[in-house]
This record gives sequence, structure tokens and C-alpha cells, in this order.
Amino acid sequence: MVAKILMEEKELVKSWKEVAKQITVDYPSLSNLAIVGIRCRGDILAERLVKEIKKISGFAVPLGFLDINLYRDDFTSIGPEPLVRETKIDFDITGKNVILVDDVLFTGRTIRAALDALIDFGRPASIRLAVLIDRDGRELPIQPDYSVKKMAVGSGEIVEVKLKELDGKEGIMIVKSR
Repeated sequence: MVAKILMEEKELVKSWKEVAKQITVDYPSLSNLAIVGIRCRGDILAERLVKEIKKISGFAVPLGFLDINLYRDDFTSIGPEPLVRETKIDFDITGKNVILVDDVLFTGRTIRAALDALIDFGRPASIRLAVLIDRDGRELPIQPDYSVKKMAVGSGEIVEVKLKELDGKEGIMIVKSR
């Protein structure tokens, strides 16, 4: 049950383009930049960032995808056969400025797992975090460098992101947990 629509398609797309613009301002030398999306939704948002950065600058930033399920601290409690997707980082991240991308930052545990997974691929010069929604409820001291919206969400509520590529529709809403 949808409690509140936070962002419809047009605003979501426009806001994410603004994040891409800010990244090009922060990293004028894009040759040392790489974008890595956390599966599943961060990978789609990462693809969108790379496309938008190319439109803005003409430069194709390397793009990777990261599955963090084997790095989760709750791996044994997420089910008997957790879905493990392909990690695909076919470039050297050593010395790169990496933008890690996810849809919603909540407790920080997904990002902690992503940092552990990413370090297995090399030692980046820096790692920054880009998310659509920065919601309250952090359990770890992790903060985004780029976010579209920061918000407080009540207990029993979930921020749900819908993306056309995965869900057939686009938007961000708050739903009551079941």
C-alpha cells in the first residue's frame, strides 16, 4: 500500500541528471573516474550516470557492477539460497576515483559490504557515494556525497524505488511495511 509518492518519473530523471552534472564539476578530469553500481537498482542508476556524463562531457567513464550478497553481515539470515548476481568490473580501479551508486541509503550496511567487495578489486584513490534517497536510520557512520533527497521515514515505512528497466515504471514512494 502506497503511503506517499515522493518523486514521479520526470523529477527523478531530472534530479539524477543534476547529480551527473555535479560529478563532472567535482571531477573535471574524468580520465581518472569510474562508476560502480550496486546490484540491483544501483547498477541501473550507475548506467544512467555514465550515459549522462558522456552527454555532458563526451567522455565515456568506465562502468562496473557489484553484487554484495556474499559480503553482507546478514548473509546467513537472508535465506537458504540467496540470489548472487554477476559482479562485473573489467577495469583496474587502483588509483581511480570511484563513485559507488545505490538507490537508497538506510542503515549503511549495504554500503559497508560494497566497500569490502570493491577493495577486492584494487585500491582506489577515493570512493564517493551517490544515492537517490538518503533516509534516516543509520547504524554505521556512512554518509552520501551525492543524494537527490534526504528524508526521515517513520518506523514501519519503506522507501521503494521503481525504475523502468526493472519494474516497468518509474518513481519513488513510501509504502507501509507488510
